Amino acid sequence: MQKKFYITTPIYYVNDKPHIGHAYTNIVSDVIARFKRLDGYDVKFLTGTDEHGQKVEKSAQKYSIQTQEYVDKIAQNFINLTKDLNLSNDDFIRTTENRHKNFVQSVWQKLINNNQIYLGKYSGWYSIRDEAYFLESELVNGNAPSGAPVEWIEESSYFFRLESFQQKLLNFYKDNPDFIHPESRKNEVISFVKSGLKDLSVSRTSFKWGIKVPNDENHVIYVWLDALFNYISALNENKASFWPANLHVVGKDILRFHTVYWPAFLMAADLPIPKRIFAHGWWTNNGEKISKSLGNVIDPYNIIEKYGLDYFRYYLIREITFGNDGNFSEDSFIEKINSELVNKIGNLIFRTVNLIYKNCEQKIPTPDEFNEKDSKLLTDAYGAIFKIRNYLDEQSLKQMLEVIIVLSNNANVFIDEEAPWKLKTTDFKRMCTVLYVISEVIRIIALLLQPFIPHTAENILDYFKIKQRSFDAVSKSHCINPGTVLNEPEIFFKKIEIEKN
Repeated sequence: MQKKFYITTPIYYVNDKPHIGHAYTNIVSDVIARFKRLDGYDVKFLTGTDEHGQKVEKSAQKYSIQTQEYVDKIAQNFINLTKDLNLSNDDFIRTTENRHKNFVQSVWQKLINNNQIYLGKYSGWYSIRDEAYFLESELVNGNAPSGAPVEWIEESSYFFRLESFQQKLLNFYKDNPDFIHPESRKNEVISFVKSGLKDLSVSRTSFKWGIKVPNDENHVIYVWLDALFNYISALNENKASFWPANLHVVGKDILRFHTVYWPAFLMAADLPIPKRIFAHGWWTNNGEKISKSLGNVIDPYNIIEKYGLDYFRYYLIREITFGNDGNFSEDSFIEKINSELVNKIGNLIFRTVNLIYKNCEQKIPTPDEFNEKDSKLLTDAYGAIFKIRNYLDEQSLKQMLEVIIVLSNNANVFIDEEAPWKLKTTDFKRMCTVLYVISEVIRIIALLLQPFIPHTAENILDYFKIKQRSFDAVSKSHCINPGTVLNEPEIFFKKIEIEKN
C-alpha cells in the first residue's frame, strides 16, 4: 500500500492581503509536499482561510459590507496566491464552508458528551487582533505579548477544561520528543505548560460572526477551537487514511495554539494527535521588523514580477535555516541567485549542452568505460537523494539545497579538470565520456530541483527529454539515453543585472 503523508499550512486570517510571511509558509509546505509525492507518497496538502471572529466582523463593519461578502473577497486573494505561487495543494478549506461548520459542531457535541466543556462566566483580558485571551501576568506594558491592545471582557462563556490536561500534555511531550520543532520552541512550550494552565473560554456572546454553539445560539464558538479543526474537517471521507497529520507548518506566533490547545482539544475529543508541529520564524526587511506603519511590508507579487517565481521560491528556501528568523534583502537575493543558480547550475548546463551540440552531432554522446573520477562523481550524484531525504525529514530545507549546490560545484570542478573542449582533438572517446557523465549529473540535479523550482526544473528535464521524473529515477538504472537529440542550447537561469544608479 502506498505510504500516506499529510501536510498543512496554517489557515490564514482574512484581514488583509497576503504578504511574504504567507508566501514563505506556503512555499515551504509546497516543497515538502512535492518532495514526498516524487518520493512515492500519497500526499494530501492543505491550506485555507480562517474566516470567523470578532476581528473579521469589525473589519466588515468598517467597510460597510456584509461579513460574508467581505470574507469572500479577502479569501479570494489567498486562493489566487496558491495559483500564483505554483502550489500543489490538493484542497483549500474555508471555515465558512458547511463541511467545516458541521464538523466543528459535531466536535463540540462530542466535548459536551465527554464532560470537557461547561458553562460559566468569563472575566479577563482579550485581544481582538490576536483573537486570544491573556492573563494579567502575560501582558507587556498593558498590551498582549504581540503588542496588540487588549480589553477587559466580562460575559457568559462556555469553558474547556484545559487545566485538567496540564500533566497529560507534559507526558505527551516527553513521550513524543519529535512533536515540536525546532528544539528551542519545544522548551518554550513546556515552560509555558509547567507554569500552570487555566480552563479556557471557548465561546463568545458579544459578537455573532462565528459557528453557533449547538443548542445555545446566543454563543458562537471561540475562533481557535473552530479554526484548528479545519485540519480534519477538510479530509471528509479520507479521515481514516490521512489523520493524524504528519506535519503542521505554522508561524512561531501561533505555536501555543497548536502545541497546547490543539493536542488538548484532540485528547478531549478522543482523536489522534498530529505527529509534528514545526514553527518557523519571521522575516525582516533589510534588518527592520516588517510592519504596515513602517511602510516596509514585502509584497511577494512585486518580487515575483521583477525576478520570476522560481527565483523567489529558491531564495526563500535557501536564505535561512528553516525555523530561524530571516532577513529579506534584495542585494542578498541577487547575489544568491547569480552565484548559485546562474553561475553554478546554469553555467554547468549551458557549457555542457553547448559542447554536445557543437561536437557530438547534437546528441547525448555514447560513453566509453568510466574511470575512477567518473564513477566517484556519478556515485555522489545518485547518493544525493539519500542525504536530501534525511534533511527533509528534519525539515532542514536549506541544507537540502546545499547538497544540490555541492553536487553542481563538484561537477563544475570535474568539467574544468577534464577540459572536454581540449579532448576533442586529443581523445574524442574521452570527451564523449566526460560530456555523458556531466549530462547524467545534470539529469539528477534537475530531478532534485523539482520540489524547489518546479517550472525551471521541468524545462531542463524537457530539454533533455527525460520521461521518468520521480525520485525512483535518481539511479543508474534510469540513466540518460545516449543518442538523445538536443535542441539548440538554452539559458535556463538568466543572470540578474544589478541596476546602476
